[in-house]
Amino acid sequence: MKTKKQIGFFEKYLSLWVALCIGGGILIGHFAGDNMQWLSSLELYKVNIPIAILIWAMIYPMMLQVDFSSIKNVGKTPKGLVLTLIVNWLIKPFTMAFFAWIFFTKIYAAFITPEMAGEYIAGAILLGAAPCTAMVFVWSYLTDGDPNYTLVQVSVNDLIILVAFVPIVGLLLGITDISIPYDTLAASIVIFVVIPLIAGYITNRILIRSHGEEWFKKVFLPKLKPVSILALLVTLLLLFAFQGINILNNPLIILFIAIPLILQTYLIFFITWIAGRKLKLPHAICSPSAMIGASNFFELAVAVAIAMFGLQSPAALVTVVGVLVEVPVMLSLVWLANKWRY
Repeated sequence: MKTKKQIGFFEKYLSLWVALCIGGGILIGHFAGDNMQWLSSLELYKVNIPIAILIWAMIYPMMLQVDFSSIKNVGKTPKGLVLTLIVNWLIKPFTMAFFAWIFFTKIYAAFITPEMAGEYIAGAILLGAAPCTAMVFVWSYLTDGDPNYTLVQVSVNDLIILVAFVPIVGLLLGITDISIPYDTLAASIVIFVVIPLIAGYITNRILIRSHGEEWFKKVFLPKLKPVSILALLVTLLLLFAFQGINILNNPLIILFIAIPLILQTYLIFFITWIAGRKLKLPHAICSPSAMIGASNFFELAVAVAIAMFGLQSPAALVTVVGVLVEVPVMLSLVWLANKWRY
């Protein structure tokens, strides 16, 4: 009898932890008042130091899992990888920008000023331009995806982020009235992708050579996982503490933000899934392809939104709501992928 696969405790209830952070953060922001301004002033080159440390603690553990030697296996499943890259970089950022534009400038026009709408759109664009590099391992596992293929996907996407994220974000931000700080955008990629990617790769090689691959995967990485999750939750707590006044003044804003993000997630999943079936990809390839496109590298999106627009910006709030909705939506897609197994 086949053992039923299950998601880890913290990942399974991530939306609950995020919801608790929303409530706790809003309360902290309400009672702390001006004291939060002091924390937000701890900046270096427009990057908030406490948040930067926390985001580094989130991103570094996932970069440890990237194995660029797996890229030599790209030729074994070329159609699946090509589909992933087309969806992630030629479709997903543009559909996200379209949904955000429709909702924030048209449907929500009576509730949101044009200036605020521009920043909400910017936050959605940052999410859409960053395909998932961590949780996709979980979604792939739950749908019996090919783990080696998933690793190839993540490794290739991490390399593409280095060169494609800045120009795509810059291009799509052109639909807003926001001036594009390319220096800040490029610095964010260096700080939150290049440096942890290099550090993670070096650490990966050193530890595997000294202790072996089995120890690295079964002992070291599991011990590091709580650090990443704790850093995520503390980051969200602080972000909602800074956003508390905005949320209390407009309590429906989280729902407003969630709707286009959810629609985008389902659309990208269905596009990839249907295309994978048309290409006759096996289930173990089609499933992770659909999952990586549907989910987001929200750690990077949060970091760049804060660096570009500030802790209290609407753009930062959008990226945080992305974390809130991702887990329950992705679990529903896991259920669909398993139901449609072929």
